[in-house]
Amino acid sequence: MRNYELTFIVPSDVTDEDLNGVVTQVQGWVESSQGKVNKIDHWGRRRLAYNIAEYREGHYVALNLELNPQATMELERNLKLSDRVLRYLLVRQDE
Repeated sequence: MRNYELTFIVPSDVTDEDLNGVVTQVQGWVESSQGKVNKIDHWGRRRLAYNIAEYREGHYVALNLELNPQATMELERNLKLSDRVLRYLLVRQDE
């Protein structure tokens, strides 16, 4: 298991309840791959550097997680296919 940091952006028109649903869904994808979410950090609604699909703002969420390196491809695939995630960044944290 390695430590990763996942940061993703949810569209600004998503309600708080739906935002929590998206975070729960991403957490479920991690846990279905025998991973573990250590910390969830909501950064709030922020302005994007450039428009993404006509959105000027988005909700930023950061997760610290433990995951097998082989499971990262499946997690990234799910994030790409989700219509509720505008952009994401998954990076390995140094030991």
